[in-house]
Amino acid sequence: MTKYILMVLTGAVSYGILSSFVKLAYGYGYHSAEIAFLQALLGALLLLGVWGASGKPNASRSQIPLLLVAGAAIGAATFLYYLSVKYIPASVAIVLLMQFTWFSLLLEWLFFRKRPLLSEGIITVVILGGSVLASGLLAQGPFLLSLRGVVIVLCASVVYALYIVINSRADKATSWQAKSAWMMIGSAVAIFLMNFHSLVFENHFGLGLLKWGVFLAFFGTVLPPILFAIGMPKIGASTSGLVLTAELPVAVLTAHFLLKEPISFSQLMGIALMLGSLIALNRVTRQKQ
Repeated sequence: MTKYILMVLTGAVSYGILSSFVKLAYGYGYHSAEIAFLQALLGALLLLGVWGASGKPNASRSQIPLLLVAGAAIGAATFLYYLSVKYIPASVAIVLLMQFTWFSLLLEWLFFRKRPLLSEGIITVVILGGSVLASGLLAQGPFLLSLRGVVIVLCASVVYALYIVINSRADKATSWQAKSAWMMIGSAVAIFLMNFHSLVFENHFGLGLLKWGVFLAFFGTVLPPILFAIGMPKIGASTSGLVLTAELPVAVLTAHFLLKEPISFSQLMGIALMLGSLIALNRVTRQKQ
């Protein structure tokens, strides 16, 4: 059991470190569109290789468009998230991105009439309160947050919530190898179409960018899905949800040690409050299902 928990934890840690390394890549003159596109493209190629080696069957014809749309949503969310850290601290960006937890509840209510429980509503309010603290708005000497960066990352959070809603309705019989490959193809296509001009006429493609792309593709689109596919069925959805909350403190601590972003006591309290709320929300959601 411990081995599988560590697998899921490693996947969560992999996701948590990404934004800080993207911000480091900005220092070398690369921009968010080419970073996100190269990550998705290399991830698609690597996952296609994993799928081919596994010998798993293809998804059904009716499922492929849904998987492409889900991939387009995660691609758009990734690009917007990476773009946001150009304007706001990476530690704040991850806090705002985590709002997808209650955005997904809202979307299911709006589109599928799945009304949230009272307990889910209360937990959402607590998450919002923790987010205000964790963002540094109430700390002494708070960050002067860019409104553009905040809006961009909140858009990323909404799109990511849309991905979760779509993915939850995908065919469970489809192998994770085929599902991941199709979604990453959709992700790469979406990012390319969103940034056609900059990717074609203002790119910095070369060995320097390729190194960043390989690193981000491995830790962002290849390693986590493989670890989750192996570990999550062994430890169960509830335990997996608890372990995945590690992404938040990992992202904040990575930004602190790697990018020297300050963390106040009130931010740490906000992060602790959010983690507790996310754990509670996960348990309530599982019980409801």
